Amino acid sequence: MAANRTANVVWQGDLLTGGGTIESVTSAAFGGLAVSWASRSEEPNGLTSPEELIAAGWASCFSMALSSGLAKGGTPPERLETSVTVTFQPGEGIIRGALVVRGTVPGLDADGFVAAAEGAKANCPVSKALAGIPEVTLDAALA
Repeated sequence: MAANRTANVVWQGDLLTGGGTIESVTSAAFGGLAVSWASRSEEPNGLTSPEELIAAGWASCFSMALSSGLAKGGTPPERLETSVTVTFQPGEGIIRGALVVRGTVPGLDADGFVAAAEGAKANCPVSKALAGIPEVTLDAALA
């Protein structure tokens, strides 16, 4: 069964001086998040950006895919710590994604962990959705 997720945003004003608010999301897990062009292209100053939200979604999806792959391989992880940095260049868009993961996985060696992480990077749905990013790196190591 397909699952739909919705986010509702209100934007007021022009791009450079206006601002918006992510009012609500399907889960009601968050809302009232302010967003602006400056928070996207300069310093965040307490506001979020589409790229920050993409990074959060990507880190979550990658972690789920890696956890699943490790468990299917007979070595479920005790812990995965994932960080994703998305680089936005005004005028070009998202130009880089950098995934960093550290894992505690009993019974798995470093090469096996890197191979599993590469598989998760290639196959998580968010990675697939972001396949047009020109440069994506992965730094995977056991903790």
